Amino acid sequence: MANDTFQFLFAQSAPANATNYWDQTLKANLYGILLAITGNFLISISLNLQKYTHIQLSEKQNPKPYYNSWIWWCGIFLMGIGELGNFAAYGFAPAMLVAPLGCVSVIASAIISVVFLRETLRASDILGGALAISGTYLLVTFAPNVSQQITAYKVQRYCVSWQFLIYLIIEIIVFCILMYLYKKKNVKHIVVVLLIVALLASVTVISVKAVSGMITESVNGSMQLIYPIFYVMVVVMIASCAFQVKFLNQAMRLFNATEVVPINFVFFTASAIFAGVVFYQEFQGVAFLNIFMFLFGCLLSFLGVFLIAKNREEKTSEVPFIDIGQIPGKKSTDKIQPDTSSASYGSVNAEDDEGPKAFT
Repeated sequence: MANDTFQFLFAQSAPANATNYWDQTLKANLYGILLAITGNFLISISLNLQKYTHIQLSEKQNPKPYYNSWIWWCGIFLMGIGELGNFAAYGFAPAMLVAPLGCVSVIASAIISVVFLRETLRASDILGGALAISGTYLLVTFAPNVSQQITAYKVQRYCVSWQFLIYLIIEIIVFCILMYLYKKKNVKHIVVVLLIVALLASVTVISVKAVSGMITESVNGSMQLIYPIFYVMVVVMIASCAFQVKFLNQAMRLFNATEVVPINFVFFTASAIFAGVVFYQEFQGVAFLNIFMFLFGCLLSFLGVFLIAKNREEKTSEVPFIDIGQIPGKKSTDKIQPDTSSASYGSVNAEDDEGPKAFT
């Protein structure tokens, strides 16, 4: 009888505990989603404010430095808040959910640039925005509901897991091969550069989530900042971020932003998802349908970002000279640099040494 009573009480208490666990997990994921969406939205506003500042200054005859503009500083302030929101989101939601939500920044930036900067709205922008929004909805709906209580003990255990060690060895080998091609063989292909950025980004995502998660646990009352692994992850986070920004800037210098933005988004998101699966085991126990729909949502977001960034015109300064075409009877040259000390300065000499002819 006592046995039956114990089993009855246990059966009644288990669903309540399970319900409480899922409620806490869903609430944590919701906090992470809201922080990531808000952070990326603020980043898009920041980028457009900075762009608006540069457009205003370019229209003035004697423009002052951009860092003297209060609008530019407002953009920098909003970017800092947005990045802080993204950082905090990793402490609540899975890395594989936070990273793809970066498409919110691309969608919002396209809308803001059309409304406030009077840029042209294209059919591809509408289609891309619809696909990206649909993909975001699928990401949020079918994201894995896993516990995000990141403690120092868990991080240490994840660091020595066999799947992560294999992943780390493969990543180091691939990174060395890419660096050899980039530095020694001078291969400057966009895929090579952005693959280097993606490999660094996977390490960044792992370290950022570890640091953010341990800070979140410490704020909730379980102090994690006293463990050495926290400071190891801080160093890894700073170093990987610095090198990631370095190579991303090189990609922006070598290639057009319309190429770099979508490819980098795809590579970064894929590396973040893979890092979350391998290191934090975020697909463990998730139904196949959820995994399929989540990846399908990622694919829709990728297509949407590509369509938004595809063939987007970049504003350039006007040509600082007047092209008068080829002079009749003269051979065209690529460059004419007259000698300022010569008597023929400001004129074009004929080939038959008839003397200088006035250029009018």
